[in-house]
Amino acid sequence: MKIAIVGAGPAGLYFALLAKKHQPQHSIEVYEQNPADATYGWGVVFSDIGLNFLREADPEFFREFTAHHERCDYMEVVHQGTHVQIGGNHFSRTSRIDMLRTLQTACERLGIQVHYGRRIEDVNALRAQVDMLVAADGGNSAIRTQFAEHFRPSFERRRNKFAWYGTRQLFHPVSLIFKQTPHGVFIAHSYQYSPGLSTFLIEVDPDTWSRAGLDRASEDESRAYCAQVFREELGCHELMTNRSLWFEANIVKNEQWTHQNIVLLGDALRTVHFSLGSGTRMAMQDAIALHRGLVEHPDDVQAAFAAFEHERRPASTTFQASASRSLDWYERVGDIMHLNPLAFAYHYMRRTGQVSHEDLARRDPYFTAACEAAGVAQAAQSNATA
Repeated sequence: MKIAIVGAGPAGLYFALLAKKHQPQHSIEVYEQNPADATYGWGVVFSDIGLNFLREADPEFFREFTAHHERCDYMEVVHQGTHVQIGGNHFSRTSRIDMLRTLQTACERLGIQVHYGRRIEDVNALRAQVDMLVAADGGNSAIRTQFAEHFRPSFERRRNKFAWYGTRQLFHPVSLIFKQTPHGVFIAHSYQYSPGLSTFLIEVDPDTWSRAGLDRASEDESRAYCAQVFREELGCHELMTNRSLWFEANIVKNEQWTHQNIVLLGDALRTVHFSLGSGTRMAMQDAIALHRGLVEHPDDVQAAFAAFEHERRPASTTFQASASRSLDWYERVGDIMHLNPLAFAYHYMRRTGQVSHEDLARRDPYFTAACEAAGVAQAAQSNATA
């Protein structure tokens, strides 16, 4: 089969790798508009549960992929200066550029051609030359836009503002830091992803953003301001920028996932918010499901697409619903900043409605026992049923 993939991110490269490994006779070419080493953002994080799908899909690549990951088995919620640890949350972290390089190297070994700095101007011409065209060109997918009347995408722009930074301060656990300032609440999502670097994503509501003057600040002025807000946590280290411009979350859905021999994959298909830390995981699970569909129907692209959608649409819908509830929680966090640190952390862990008290007890019986002793769990249950 002749396959073209537009977008050399995790979804596109991982599908190319799986498909070529299983059937070396496939002719697969990948087209990426950016240079080979261009990447924005800092690190990516996977839960251990999330990594199981990689181990099962390709044990050899899994070993390469996780060889240099940073690992931790707990997370922290920092509120009112108090660090509340919640165990049983196993995470694996790596840099985004290292992840992409590992995928690039694995694809090159198999003879997959990846054309960097190559923008596809004529999608119709390309899709006429191949059996399958995989649109893995990100949340702002040009292919999805060109065929919008067929895919029927919808977009929901959320209100909070975000800026991605890095820092040399090492946050061993995945840490959620909430700071009350005179202008409003600032939130940092932080975690170490390499021996010397951590991701430090800052979130703030639009009113706080404006009151702090960040709506008028340059990239460097914003960096300096945010570093001062989190000076206690950053210590002597500064924030580092990499196109660290303020943006809002844009939630993408598509009514139709395929059109003729084109299929959407990863963020082009659907975006999930990084407050759940699973965009890359979802993209790579998409790649696995599309590969399975192709294995089951090697001579029938439409049947392969149908199998892919049958497997992934329920999970996609459920996960986006959870992500929406998580976004709602962050956008309303100012209403619960009065809670004590233990109650606040419990409220955070239950924010999506997908984690029960019993789930938390299995993860960390000491945390839930402390919540029960303090009456936190009982109060939360009373509020939920009121």
